[in-house]
Amino acid sequence: MSRAGTIAAARLTVDDGDPIVIVSVYCAWERPLDGGGWIYADASAHRVVSDLCALVSTQRAHRVLVADDWNLLHRYGEHGSAYWGARYQTVFDRMEAIGFRYCGPQLSEADAALRSRPEEMPLGCRDVSTYRTARDDPATATRQLDFVFASGGIADRVRTRALDGDEWGPSDHCRIEIMLDV
Repeated sequence: MSRAGTIAAARLTVDDGDPIVIVSVYCAWERPLDGGGWIYADASAHRVVSDLCALVSTQRAHRVLVADDWNLLHRYGEHGSAYWGARYQTVFDRMEAIGFRYCGPQLSEADAALRSRPEEMPLGCRDVSTYRTARDDPATATRQLDFVFASGGIADRVRTRALDGDEWGPSDHCRIEIMLDV
């Protein structure tokens, strides 16, 4: 079970009458029991994924949107670490296995090819920067820690956009605009 405060859910009734469950998640940073020097959030993320299973009532038609602060990287690890990249990928794989499609936010392929990218980010990576440290200007943010997933019943109707420019806001994580065509 996830920690208190890591999941908030609401049911949204739309014009077609079928409700959509909207879920906000926060995957907390943890440390090894021996107090080792690293921190990780994939264990918290796996607990969140397990808890999300309770919202999946059919294989294909469930209507659930999940978003927010996963504190993971997508398709790579910090400083190019294959170990961390593989650990993070297991969370994305589990979300897909229970019927959730990754919906971004992401750059277009053309925009990804044109931008400068951090050395740790693989070529062709379409991630957008959603996180900055408190001391950084939003323009210097380099990592995406916030992701949107939607179940198969609505994923084709979801569009996302990171508000990572002047619209960033006061948080260390930028806001994400999620548009759902109902």
